[in-house]
Amino acid sequence: MELRTLRYFVAVAEELHFGRAATRLHMSQPPLSRAIKQLETDVGATLLHRSAAGVTLTPAGAALLDEARTLLDQAEQARVRVAAAAGASAITVGILGDSTDPGATRLAAAYRRRHPGVEVRIRDTDLTDPTCGLRAGLVDVALTRGPFDETGLTVHELRADPVGAVLRADDPLAGRDRLKLADLADRRWFQFPEGTDPVWRSYWNGGEPREGPVVRAVQECLQAVLWNGTVGMTPLGHEPFEQLAVVPLTDMAPSRVVVAWNEGDVNPLIRSFVQIATAAYRD
Repeated sequence: MELRTLRYFVAVAEELHFGRAATRLHMSQPPLSRAIKQLETDVGATLLHRSAAGVTLTPAGAALLDEARTLLDQAEQARVRVAAAAGASAITVGILGDSTDPGATRLAAAYRRRHPGVEVRIRDTDLTDPTCGLRAGLVDVALTRGPFDETGLTVHELRADPVGAVLRADDPLAGRDRLKLADLADRRWFQFPEGTDPVWRSYWNGGEPREGPVVRAVQECLQAVLWNGTVGMTPLGHEPFEQLAVVPLTDMAPSRVVVAWNEGDVNPLIRSFVQIATAAYRD
């Protein structure tokens, strides 16, 4: 059994869906299905029950899942030890967003346990660069939010958060249970500086051209709402100031928490970071 095929199997077994697993692996579904069928032939057992509702593990599949995770973990540890011996004993992580996110906290703890000898350098970035310096070569991997221009990058989704509008607590709309973007059409919104990724700007402006004060950081956005009554945006679950309110937006696409790295970068520390992040955000 090849490690690559075991990695494919683990993705399907964890997602319980071939389409989602293919997206996670950055490949199309047909070769993934063929690889799993070949794996079943190799081990001489049916590993997955397939149906219109999705995928379930057979007893043989559950047994292989445990073994496959162990084997992949051992292989990853070997890669990291070789990289450390060759001098690659540090990784720079760009972070954009809430550092108190439980997923990020679990990721930090899990990475320390797995790689105690690796120095993790953190670069905190503002809202003007959602790639956290990847393209400029300032970081090896970014823990950030989409959407943004993914040209030249590999992007893996960790979680999708519903989004709400941040309003001043005395705003007439602040007491609503939910809002639509049309309810905010005549409002001033915060703006990012010129030169900011247009895909990123468009998302946080609800897909429409807007006018309003320029901000560069989350706190500046919240202060713009507080002082100027502009519309801000935030993933639900983030607690604003006492004088602010967050109202869910029903027609905004979720904000995706993602891990991103430069396409073709085979640094084993990055690969391990992505695997650990996937598990940390799934728990």
